[in-house]
Amino acid sequence: MSLNISVIKDKILSDNYFVLRNITYDLTRKNGDVIRHKREVYDRGNGATILLYNREKQSVVLIRQFRIATWVNGNADGRLIETCAGLLDD
Repeated sequence: MSLNISVIKDKILSDNYFVLRNITYDLTRKNGDVIRHKREVYDRGNGATILLYNREKQSVVLIRQFRIATWVNGNADGRLIETCAGLLDD
């Protein structure tokens, strides 16, 4: 079952590297109540990740990468352990 959503306002805040938008929308619930929401949406495009498994070693391949968001939020070196990932071309 699809949601009943009406977009009230869609404003681009930034399109420097990826697109950051501020969207205001109304969500109509099953009982008819309408709830207004305001959200920021960061569109990075489509991406993919892969979990590489080595049968001989019975292990997976992960990478450690710096992420500014985690550093800003108190992670001392700002690095996360992640799967290999990237953006998809059009």
